[in-house]
Amino acid sequence: MGFSSYKDIGEVLKEFQITYTEANFMGETEFNIPEYFREDLAFMMREAVVDNSEFAVCENLIYPVIKEVWKSYYSKFVLWSHRSLTYDLNLSGFPEYILAKRSPLGKFVFEKPYFLLVEAKQDKFDEGWAQCLAEMIAAQRLNGDLQVTIFGIVSNGKGWEFGKLENQNFMHNQAFYTIQEIDRLFALVNYVFQQCEIQLDELVAA
Repeated sequence: MGFSSYKDIGEVLKEFQITYTEANFMGETEFNIPEYFREDLAFMMREAVVDNSEFAVCENLIYPVIKEVWKSYYSKFVLWSHRSLTYDLNLSGFPEYILAKRSPLGKFVFEKPYFLLVEAKQDKFDEGWAQCLAEMIAAQRLNGDLQVTIFGIVSNGKGWEFGKLENQNFMHNQAFYTIQEIDRLFALVNYVFQQCEIQLDELVAA
């Protein structure tokens, strides 16, 4: 039973005994968005069909944002696209995007720990969170004894939701953000990357 088999977050919570809570935990870390990015996004939103499939959502709306922020953190992390993630038969599949520690052996080595999972859905946010949480649990278990916080993002490209998994507790951020608030959205995504970097630095120092 892979990630895509999960359609209801309640099923995931019950199967893996995860506690669900809601709160506005997200911070905002200012990010300087290049002008070329603003112009390209405006062009795509105006002229292109950006959300007719999950692949289109990924390619046109999610990946450009995630990638632009990742560029500031590339020395410590690799941003993987549609990379297999397998813990066992129930926790396996291909998340849209995974943020993982950069291996000292180079960019082609899929290195633990995994900090961020991103799932794209066409307006099916409940289903998206069921799959994303399953992916987050797999990442947490693959990290082994490392008590890291795993972040999750579910987006249909235009709307963005955030969550985090700490031990056996999943917290869903109550506020819902849109790509129309581009400066704020980048500040939120940058905050997630910053939190991942802080954790990685702590793990390296330990």
